[in-house]
Amino acid sequence: MSLFKARDWWSTVLGEKEEFDQGCLCLADVDNSGNGQDKIIVGSFMGYLRIFNPHAVKTGDGPQAEDLLLEVQLRDPVLQVEVGKFVSGTEMLHLAVLHSRKLCVYSVSGTLGNVEHGNQYQIKLMYEHHLQRTACNMTYGPFGGIKGRDLICIQSMDGMLMVFEQESYAFGRFLPGSLLPGPLAYSPRTDSFITVSSCRQVESYKYQVLAFATDADKKQETEQQKLGSGKRLVVDWTLNIGEQALDICIIPFNQSASSVFVLGERNFFCLKDNGQIRFMKKLDCSPSCFLPYCSVSEGTINTLIGNHNHMLHVYQDVTLKWATQLPHVPVAVRVGSLHFPDYSQALPCPGCLCFSDLKGVIVTLSDDGHLQCSYLGTDPSLFQAPKVESRELNYDELDVELKELQRIIKDVKSQGVWPMTEREEDLKVFAVVSSSLDSVSQATNIEVGTDSVPSITVKITLQNRVVLQKVKLSVYVQPPLVLTCDQFTFDFAVPDMTSVAAFSVYLKKNYIPSELEGNAVVSYSRPTDRNPDGIPRVIQCKFRLPLKLICLPGQPSKTASQKLTIDTNKSPVSLPILFPDFASHSDDDQINVMGFRLLGGSRVTLLASRTSQRYRIQSEQFEDLWLITNELILRLLEYFEKQGIKDFACSFSGCIPLQEYFELIDHHFELRINGEKLEELLSERAVQFRAIQRRLLTRFRDKTPAPLQHLDTLLDGTYKQ
Repeated sequence: MSLFKARDWWSTVLGEKEEFDQGCLCLADVDNSGNGQDKIIVGSFMGYLRIFNPHAVKTGDGPQAEDLLLEVQLRDPVLQVEVGKFVSGTEMLHLAVLHSRKLCVYSVSGTLGNVEHGNQYQIKLMYEHHLQRTACNMTYGPFGGIKGRDLICIQSMDGMLMVFEQESYAFGRFLPGSLLPGPLAYSPRTDSFITVSSCRQVESYKYQVLAFATDADKKQETEQQKLGSGKRLVVDWTLNIGEQALDICIIPFNQSASSVFVLGERNFFCLKDNGQIRFMKKLDCSPSCFLPYCSVSEGTINTLIGNHNHMLHVYQDVTLKWATQLPHVPVAVRVGSLHFPDYSQALPCPGCLCFSDLKGVIVTLSDDGHLQCSYLGTDPSLFQAPKVESRELNYDELDVELKELQRIIKDVKSQGVWPMTEREEDLKVFAVVSSSLDSVSQATNIEVGTDSVPSITVKITLQNRVVLQKVKLSVYVQPPLVLTCDQFTFDFAVPDMTSVAAFSVYLKKNYIPSELEGNAVVSYSRPTDRNPDGIPRVIQCKFRLPLKLICLPGQPSKTASQKLTIDTNKSPVSLPILFPDFASHSDDDQINVMGFRLLGGSRVTLLASRTSQRYRIQSEQFEDLWLITNELILRLLEYFEKQGIKDFACSFSGCIPLQEYFELIDHHFELRINGEKLEELLSERAVQFRAIQRRLLTRFRDKTPAPLQHLDTLLDGTYKQ
């Protein structure tokens, strides 16, 4: 086994197709056994609560039946589990389970068994709080400096902090300007709550300030108050870190100070408890979880950081001290004291690193339920490589073998194991768009209004050179354009056959497509002698739909609120020449002005300058300018290409109309402004919210910013999830 692999002491897979996140793992002596051994508490989004007490006989043993102390299915998904002094009148530890709309506190106890089944464990509900708002996460601690008990603070999806004094609800406060919730932690030394806002800055709020601020239950007077702008709730300190945060952890640095650790998407930060940066470290890989802990070296702090490359790194401040490989990507990591066997080679960390007074068992959990207890160390290798008998080389035999290998390689290439250029002649694909609209429109179930929606026929012709089986044709157009049929299958039993697929295209909904270009994709397999199943091949053929499919001639207008000017390097072309299908010959004075009416009612006007080399497109709506602008540029390029002019160019000298573009986005997502509707939307997806957020960050973390023309698709896809 590799030196840099985590030593697997005990592991198991939880459930089947269950999902977990960073709040779903907790280690504590939850049953108050008093023997100093932690139990592993795991909750899942499927509502399962499990408690483990691993007892491995030797390293790598699988889970035993007695390792699972308790497994219950709760009615609601589990967002977070924590263990603390949550019941009044006692300092015994109890288990707090956070659901999307409920907080439950349980006692966990075990009774000695008189039969071979062993001890029996059960949980008892001590109290529960039904939440008026959808929960995201929670933290706990001795708020206000109380001794002998822990209070709980829950952060809702709309940025409200709800404080519970054990069995009683204390108060609720809105965080100013909150849009989306971030990680939340409590600092006992400063008696503060620390979070990271959607503005990508770390914020600290004193408990005393929260306690004496305006009550959230009374904030129903104005719309501004509904958005959480409490007059007396002010932040203690802020620090802009410039990125979203995955987690926050607070560790006592010494008796007079503590450190605030923040794990970002690309960096992790160590802050003083007044918000000043102690140090920061840029990470080489995308992190997934972390756990800071005290170091035996004075003045330093160690940190475990898991990443999406299946690695677990140990840092001493900013210095990487150890790297170990995991069999999964951890979303949560904890360190605890379990029943560890006596292995002389079991070191919790290399060299001077150790886990203080803990025995150093590292517990990791993946998002699909892989739970593992491991330690850092090595096993001695007893393997010795046997001696290899040396022999003299026979160069004549090697020369013969080399020639045989070269012959095989040449034969493999000729058989077409990979695509060859001459194989393009196996199948030819042509697309022909009808020159006129269908006499009888094929449009059905349209949502365009009172306009008569036309359709146009497109024919795809396929000609084969060799025998091909199960040839599939798929046709794509930009929505809201739809096809009467988009999938076809052909069998070419003999060479030199011709098959035609015909279908109609029409506009279905009341908005314009991003482009009028369609794409026909043909996939087939080409059998070879060495690959009877065939080599997958794909051929594409593009076609362009006419503008008249979604647009009608209209009355031009010389005034409009939205305008766009295109500069060219050639003299202007008469618009009837460019758009003969929209030209009206009744008025020769209007050769430089042309009107278009998009199906559904929107109007666009195109003007060609008489004295300069410019064209202007204008409309009352900003989004209606694009299609006519694109069609104008394409037709100009075709016109000058036919004239033999190759240096024609178009340019835009004005400012990029980002303000208008962002106004469209704001209008599309105006649901954000209404706090009540936002809460209702987030309530429907509360269970999947944190898992989706993590997956999106992982998916787009290494990507470059999306171009503007794809922003709508990206945002719309994110919010639909």
